[in-house]
Amino acid sequence: MQRVSAILALILFACASTALFSPDAFAHPEDDFCEAGSGLDPALCRQLAEANSADAKVVRPLLDDEGNVRSPLDTALLYLKIGVQHILPGGTDHILFVLALFLASTRMRSLIIQISAFTVAHTATLGLAAAGVIQPPASIVEPLIALSIAYVAIENLFFRDISKWRPLIVFGFGLFHGLGFAGFIRDVGLPPGQFWSSLIGFNLGVEVGQLAVVLAAVVLSIPVKAALSRADRSYRSVIVVPASILIAAIGLWWATTRAFGI
Repeated sequence: MQRVSAILALILFACASTALFSPDAFAHPEDDFCEAGSGLDPALCRQLAEANSADAKVVRPLLDDEGNVRSPLDTALLYLKIGVQHILPGGTDHILFVLALFLASTRMRSLIIQISAFTVAHTATLGLAAAGVIQPPASIVEPLIALSIAYVAIENLFFRDISKWRPLIVFGFGLFHGLGFAGFIRDVGLPPGQFWSSLIGFNLGVEVGQLAVVLAAVVLSIPVKAALSRADRSYRSVIVVPASILIAAIGLWWATTRAFGI
């Protein structure tokens, strides 16, 4: 079963590899920037909208409240805040992916390994895509992100412990998610002369958001596990299995709607 699981993951990665050097533009439809209900700070939205030119391809330097060009540190802090808000509350799909990883991890060490693999992978593709080295189309990236969520959740239903392939699989899925982050960054724009400060700030913000999700899940799971233990109920049967089924269903629905434009 574990071998079949790994083969299915490799098929997903092969599909994604055909899109990595496509000239098409990409975006992240679940997290459209500054739309109603996005959860992003309206003040940030206004400032970034003013910073972008009418052409939307040339980005002017970001200015502070006094009208001066922001320093690299100030820009990094601004994009750090944007990165956090992109995850909390804007990145529902990324939250569900991280929660699916959490549900599968019976030991903290395995969770740390998976989160680390995910972080390294999405950091790499975020940087490459933001720099314009790779430009995969949303029509492929977005359904694959949704399928990655469903895949991890479905795997949770069949394995009580993570397979030896799970960290590698998570790394591969992290590549897709990094492309989704890059689509968002492309829509926002990076100020000239401050590419690295804004990109690093955004990536750190994403990590803060993800770690906040993991921390909240860990804290909430402690009293739940204690209560279920006192009631002689299984945490896996009461929490892990139902939650994984729900996450898998959402991931498959997103994959279908994104693939066929429903």
